[in-house]
Amino acid sequence: MLKGKNILLGVTGGIAAYKMADVASLLVKQGADVHVVMTENASKFITAETFQVLTKNKVYVDVFDENTDDYVNVPHISLGTSADCVLIAPATADVIGKIANGIADDMVTTTVLPARCPILIAPSMNVYMLENPIVQDNIEKLKRFGYIIVEPDNGHLACGYDGKGKLPQPEVLVEHVIHAAAKEKDLTGKKVLVDAGPTQESLDPVRFITNHSSGKMGYAVARVAAMRGAEVTLVSGPTNLPAPIGADVINVTTAEEMYNAMVSNSKDSDIIVMSAAVADYTPEVTADNKIKKKDGEGMSIPLKRTKDILKSLGEIKRDNQIIVGFSMETENLIENSRKKLESKNADMICANSLKTEGAGYQVDTNIVTMITKNDMDELPLMSKNEVADKILDKVVSLK
Repeated sequence: MLKGKNILLGVTGGIAAYKMADVASLLVKQGADVHVVMTENASKFITAETFQVLTKNKVYVDVFDENTDDYVNVPHISLGTSADCVLIAPATADVIGKIANGIADDMVTTTVLPARCPILIAPSMNVYMLENPIVQDNIEKLKRFGYIIVEPDNGHLACGYDGKGKLPQPEVLVEHVIHAAAKEKDLTGKKVLVDAGPTQESLDPVRFITNHSSGKMGYAVARVAAMRGAEVTLVSGPTNLPAPIGADVINVTTAEEMYNAMVSNSKDSDIIVMSAAVADYTPEVTADNKIKKKDGEGMSIPLKRTKDILKSLGEIKRDNQIIVGFSMETENLIENSRKKLESKNADMICANSLKTEGAGYQVDTNIVTMITKNDMDELPLMSKNEVADKILDKVVSLK
């Protein structure tokens, strides 16, 4: 997702500097052109040569070692101004204080000052250092100036203490870079409401009715919408997926809970994408105790209809609000999806067939046909992130 993007890593002198080799490698695999600047203390934990091998670019440590005959494009200026995103990690208390107060006395701080792109700061230090009010004040100051703080993790620290201060894992840091730099922010100012995953309808304290939805499609829509600058609310049924960066997640369990969350959050939403696999039926009665089996006897479960969330939102849809529904079918895909488009007062239905290889539940790909009142677009096999991008492109064209 970072193909053609220029990513600058600033590595400072914390024990977690070793993690940045994996970060650089992962960014290169994403197609990014990765450049690295380091403080001298960082080079005591990991060598510049390591990053040069991984990125195939020269690594700068000393401001006075910028060997170049180009006196216009000096590295500490050109690297900062040409970057699409800067990540300072691990960010020590020292470098946080310097950047917050405009001090530029090493290769990292002198390169950050001229940058005009998203700048991510990932603090990493002892928990008591992190909690020091001076450090906290510097972090808050950076936030006020528009720097993006990547919150450190809790856990066992290298110094032997337990608490907040661990540098997040490389995959998490890379996801923050992707969020900041991968997409144009064409949805800035828009509020996007997405639902995802299955619901669980309890029979008793032990058993419930559910379906095979993993939530991956809805999470992809929320992730990409946030990348494109939207203010995203994700209403999620039970899944094992990490929360997308930039999304406010509301966790629900039952169809009734999902209905309430979607309706209450729909009023201010500009775009609503309903990709959740909501149960159509729920038990009429939920037993207080485990239902015991009886030898030789079967079991019947009286069910009642759940509320139709898509139809309800279509009935209260306000002007200029776009509603997108999903239609998972096993037969008559287009015909059934067109009927759903009309009966639910939706603006678009994304239809896919559970019987098509590569589409449907649990997998990372999908094959979707986007159906509106005026046209129909059949997408080929794509990753769910790519499908999400196409859906949002179509939504933008409908506005």
